[in-house]
Amino acid sequence: MAHDIPLDDLRARLEGELLVPDDPDYDDRRQVFFKGFDRRPLAVARVAGAADVAAVVNAARESGLELAVRGGGHSWAGYGSTDGGLVIDLSRMNGVEIDTDGGTAWAETGVTAGKYTLATAEIERATGLGDTGSVGISGITLAGGIGFLARKTGLTIDNLLAAEVVTADGELVRASESSEPDLFWAIRGGEGNFGIATRLQLRLAEISEIAGGMLILPASPQVITGFIEAAQAAPEELTTIAAVMIAPPLPMLPEEAHGRPVLMGQFAYVGQVDDADEVFAPFRALAEPLADMVRPMRYPELYQGPEQEPRFGASTNFFADSLDPAAAEAILEQLPESTAPMKVVQLRVLGGAVAEVPNDATAFAHRDRGLFVNVAAMYADAGERDTHSAWVNGLAGSIGKDGSGGYVGFLGEEDEATIRAAYPGATWDRLRELKRRYDPGNIFHLNHNIPPAEG
Repeated sequence: MAHDIPLDDLRARLEGELLVPDDPDYDDRRQVFFKGFDRRPLAVARVAGAADVAAVVNAARESGLELAVRGGGHSWAGYGSTDGGLVIDLSRMNGVEIDTDGGTAWAETGVTAGKYTLATAEIERATGLGDTGSVGISGITLAGGIGFLARKTGLTIDNLLAAEVVTADGELVRASESSEPDLFWAIRGGEGNFGIATRLQLRLAEISEIAGGMLILPASPQVITGFIEAAQAAPEELTTIAAVMIAPPLPMLPEEAHGRPVLMGQFAYVGQVDDADEVFAPFRALAEPLADMVRPMRYPELYQGPEQEPRFGASTNFFADSLDPAAAEAILEQLPESTAPMKVVQLRVLGGAVAEVPNDATAFAHRDRGLFVNVAAMYADAGERDTHSAWVNGLAGSIGKDGSGGYVGFLGEEDEATIRAAYPGATWDRLRELKRRYDPGNIFHLNHNIPPAEG
């Protein structure tokens, strides 16, 4: 269906730039991180501020064009682009304003987690923002934010104090506990369903030197379950991420470990660095380490190193309370069955500050679960999608996924039942009512969509 939209008029209203298919930068700016999404929007708006965002939202609503929003572009489902619609590209909006005395920062939502962390590290402060530097701050925050500081400072949304949001009617509003509190509740875990965040005010924790890095162990059922038990017993100053995978030919690994199952543990200990050896001792005792790179470091160093190459990806995830030995055995049995060049089961122990917030305090409603499990396969041939998706879902089902809910930040394209399960109990109903209030026409539907309540 053709849409009559005066692109020249829209271009004239923007401080930023509007790219169309004839422009030299168009092909680059229409791309998202993961391969397999070769979408051709009518135009890409590289917005310069909230007024530009509002202008594009109004244009999309009035013309009936589909609207996509891209920050870092890491959506597993490729939601940052669209065929024939309009794309709001936030990447030019990357300013960070730090209030040292107040211990907060205002960040525009096109900034990446890595750049934000470098900016706040200049005053020895940090906000927990996941584990990948190139991810956009908006996407990870609105999904919840399970990162390196989760057990000590909570999810990213637990450190969100306010947000400036462009709603479906093109209005810019401030959402906080005291202003638009319902919207503030919804955006803390409800993704971009309720508007486009243009600035976020985030709390900063006093964090400079930490003890962290990677410890690589040979994987066995006992090592996997022992790692989880040690992480659960550790002080809340320690957050861990364990990746069980087939070892690639990394230079820090002995050659005999290449192609064999390993557990790559990432650590961030924000307590007294002098106590770190005692905190890490239970993990080092699980098996003779293949590589031990845990050391004192500045917090931003956790984001350094080679970024993941863009590939095709299949993934699914779920929350659990623990992982039993049979599940650990299933991981090791089924990892070699995948033909994907990279396949991984990621295990993140929660608890600590995450669990101190009531389940109904935000739209992220899995506070009482102790473990987050993500199963992923990265591959190079688009024609193998069904094969790798089947493996991912099969392994997840055999180790505990039971339909009881996952984390939208790591979900790909899913049916409504899966999205519904990500918002358990009364959370889903409240979100649908607020969707009807803030976006009754479902303009913001390129996300893990929450449909407006009927009536």
